[in-house]
Amino acid sequence: MAREFQRGHKAKISDLTAGTDLYVGVQISGPGLTFDISCFGLDADERLSDDRYFIFFNQPKSPEDSIQLLGAQSGDTESFRVTLDRIPSQIQKLSFTATIDGGGQMSQIAPGYLRIVAGGEEVARYSFDGSEFSTERAVMLGDLYLKDVWRFAAVGQGFDGGLDALLKNFGGEVAEEEPEAAPQQPAVPAQSQAPAFAPPAQPAPAPSFGAPPVPAPAPSVHTAPTAAGTTPTAPAAPTSPQTFTPPGQTFTPPGAPPAGQYAPPGAPAGQFSPPGAVAGQFAPPGAPGAFPGQAQPFGGGTQLAPVPPEANVRVVLTKYAEAPVGDRWTEQNPNLVRATLTKDAPILAKQGSMVAYQGDIDFAHKGSGLLGKLTGALTGQGMSLMRCTGNGEVFLADEASRVFVIRLQGEQIYTSAQGVLAFDESLETEVRRIEGAGLPGGGFFSMLFSGTGAVVVKTRGVPVVLPVGAATYVDGNAVIAWSAGAQAVTTTSLRLRRSGYARQTTEAVNLQFRGAPGNFVVVQPFEV
Repeated sequence: MAREFQRGHKAKISDLTAGTDLYVGVQISGPGLTFDISCFGLDADERLSDDRYFIFFNQPKSPEDSIQLLGAQSGDTESFRVTLDRIPSQIQKLSFTATIDGGGQMSQIAPGYLRIVAGGEEVARYSFDGSEFSTERAVMLGDLYLKDVWRFAAVGQGFDGGLDALLKNFGGEVAEEEPEAAPQQPAVPAQSQAPAFAPPAQPAPAPSFGAPPVPAPAPSVHTAPTAAGTTPTAPAAPTSPQTFTPPGQTFTPPGAPPAGQYAPPGAPAGQFSPPGAVAGQFAPPGAPGAFPGQAQPFGGGTQLAPVPPEANVRVVLTKYAEAPVGDRWTEQNPNLVRATLTKDAPILAKQGSMVAYQGDIDFAHKGSGLLGKLTGALTGQGMSLMRCTGNGEVFLADEASRVFVIRLQGEQIYTSAQGVLAFDESLETEVRRIEGAGLPGGGFFSMLFSGTGAVVVKTRGVPVVLPVGAATYVDGNAVIAWSAGAQAVTTTSLRLRRSGYARQTTEAVNLQFRGAPGNFVVVQPFEV
């Protein structure tokens, strides 16, 4: 079964397949749009230093045939064959892109995908649609890149500009228009049987309940090379059905004024003002217009576009599919994190934060005694924790707060207890008091994490990371975390008591941070 990827997700090719002979297929379409689908072979600086590795309709293969353009097949708009073990060492990344040839925007595209097939089996798929873009005319769909081993990344990054702009983005040069000899079709070596990299046979379409399915329009794409500088011929517009006109009569097209009736100046072509109507106004006020590219029926009504057969439940929910496994901690979305557990590496999480789990997982209560019962009772910095052990995956969230994974490599970081969602049990934890007046207990208490592992912090809203300067003050109720090299002291500001702070029933207490350049403090736009 193919692994579903979302934008930004990555995986080793070896985790997807043991093969190195890959088929990469792209399906992309849109009403009235024509696409150029290309592959850029980039060096270690992500530059197109050798234009022989720009694979497109006019250059269908690389010098050693490690990258080949195959054309449309098996339901894909365009496809490539990539033989990883034949790619020369100077090529470190293959970027698969799609650009609009002519007018249009990526926001107009229908649901599409980039997929990887190995050994006749689809092993990876990245799905996308027009809702992810706006005015862009080009998009980098996915990368195969070398980082110790070959890996795949779902990119989905769009930007304005067509194929020329994309070429310049990778450091290439746009060739001047020159006449060329008639192009040759890319040769695909004949084989007595289907090659291992070929895509699987397409199954028959699933039945569509309700209205009968409407076949989707065939995408228009460059599948054969064309001469440089020439513009592909646009498909001919569909012709209107022939209408029989009896001898001696004149045919009047729908929407044209009857013979002898004057159409007012400024009225749209093909429309007229009925007797007694306001001049130049045909459709009643408030009547909806046609969607772009959709004909306006006679009478001003809106003609509904057919529902594409691919708009089923699976396609709609694809964007919310579980993210593929990255490392031990994977952010599923801005509000949900997944921890992959093994028996020898448990985690501690805020009690009640588990929203789902898969596998054999055991949950055991851990009280504030883990961080010091006395300190927790006096300061409120103690936590009700649960210990998660076993083999499987745990999904964690807390009231839809935003979550961030901070990975420590022999480092230290301070957090407030209210800002911690979960952390690796291997980390050392300690509660520390910041001396000062103004808070119960005589100070402000924080948690210090040390060692190698991850801490998942949560914020209400999008946080801001402030560099620590000579006079950096933060509301003690809004601070989330800060670097271990920053010194924090509590201060009070009675003058701001009822104006600068949200909590008006308590004394205005804030933290002043000091430290060398490079230190920081994280603040959330919310007071706990």
